[in-house]
Amino acid sequence: MTSISLPFTSSFLQISPSPNSSRISTPIPTFTHYYPCSHSRIRMCGVPTRPDDKPGPKRTPKKRTSSSSDVENLVRLMVRSFSDKAPLLSTLNKYVKFVRTEHCFLLFEELGRSDKWLQCLEVFRWMQKQKWYVADNGVYSKLISVMGKKGQTRMAMWLFSEMRNSGCKPDTSVYNALITAHLHSRDKSKAIAKSLAYFEKMKGMERCKPSVVTYNILLRAFAQAKNVDQVNALFKDLDESIVTPDIFTFNGVMDAYGKLGMIREMELVLARMKSKQIKPDIITFNSLIDAYGKKQEFDKMEQVFKSLLRSKEKPTLPTFNSMITNYGKARLREKAGLVFEKMTEMGYKPSFVTYECIIMMYGYCDCISKARDIFDEMSESEKEKKVSTLNAMLEVYCMNGLPLEADMLFESVRASGTFSIDSSTYKLLYKAYTKADMKEMIQKLLVYMDKDGIIPNKRFFLDALGAFGSSSSGKKSTGRKSGLRQLESTEKTGKV
Repeated sequence: MTSISLPFTSSFLQISPSPNSSRISTPIPTFTHYYPCSHSRIRMCGVPTRPDDKPGPKRTPKKRTSSSSDVENLVRLMVRSFSDKAPLLSTLNKYVKFVRTEHCFLLFEELGRSDKWLQCLEVFRWMQKQKWYVADNGVYSKLISVMGKKGQTRMAMWLFSEMRNSGCKPDTSVYNALITAHLHSRDKSKAIAKSLAYFEKMKGMERCKPSVVTYNILLRAFAQAKNVDQVNALFKDLDESIVTPDIFTFNGVMDAYGKLGMIREMELVLARMKSKQIKPDIITFNSLIDAYGKKQEFDKMEQVFKSLLRSKEKPTLPTFNSMITNYGKARLREKAGLVFEKMTEMGYKPSFVTYECIIMMYGYCDCISKARDIFDEMSESEKEKKVSTLNAMLEVYCMNGLPLEADMLFESVRASGTFSIDSSTYKLLYKAYTKADMKEMIQKLLVYMDKDGIIPNKRFFLDALGAFGSSSSGKKSTGRKSGLRQLESTEKTGKV
């Protein structure tokens, strides 16, 4: 590897140039050799916000107290009991002697994750009728957070008003939840303006002073909006306050800059983190590896990876998934293979996402048959089938100009029921068929969607029309006209 100069010292991340001979020099592995494997909980090829995936060596799990375990078990039991025959309120009344505030907190989280935010309000109303209920900022803060994540900003504002009417006084956590709710709204410029207003208001209230969490939320939001000046101003404000930044402060901003390809800004934040004597953790390493990989700055990516191996931190599966994907996008199949080999040598078991990354890597490298071999191995495995695996193979066909092959695979899977097809599959194919201007296949897809009870919203068609816009402008736009007609129909029926 050639020597390069980074904007931060090599000792901080333990990065040091090394000769080419230090690289792994093993042959490209046969990827299917390692399947089947235990499934990881990773959900994407990129770097997650927290390291859910554990490295190869086993770790001793944290012991839970019996009370927390009992709470979780009861909540799981109740969630499984919800149905048309046993509605939410009936289930709550069935367990009324056992359910308390802590159970409701977990219910809010579970219902929020499954987009059942209206049922969160049902639980809340039920809580208010119980003798043990006491109006509490924590309950409102949790509900405001759930509503915000689901884009229900008005409902979050209503809960804030409801909280004050109940006699509770807002505190920092409530305002943090409210700021987060606004930042999830579609109008980002308006959301940032609102959040800044709340931030300034918090400074003037003794019980609502901004905390490090407040700064972390705002810094990440400004970085995502590419507002570098505001990020720097907020860092300055943080330096002048009594609040001490933590690792999440810098990781959030670096991850946002990295995903936007703003490498120089990301490196300046890393230098700022060093000046605060805060050591990088696995999220720091993963963010840097992913950012450099996406920009195809592979020398820097490899330096950070070597530094990670020398540090006290351990790689996670997303570390390897990211490198495989980004090498694949650069059509560096051999290097992607060496990463996979290194991963298995270190005792890591590939997850289904790892194999999806390999499928995509082969797709980028025009190795369609090899991608299909991996897909077939996964399809024939007794492990649980993920629709994301099907989507990866379909995308490989579509990106290589093979929509007919994608259609054949889709028809086969739909007939066999091997994978549970959802709206994400239809959206992927709709975009591909629209871009290829294949009117008959678009119409057939819409018929299937109707049969499967999948109702497309406005965003579905706008994304598809955007894909068409990236194709040749000289083509006859039958697919585009079909999409426009469907969009008009959607707006009239109110299915948005």
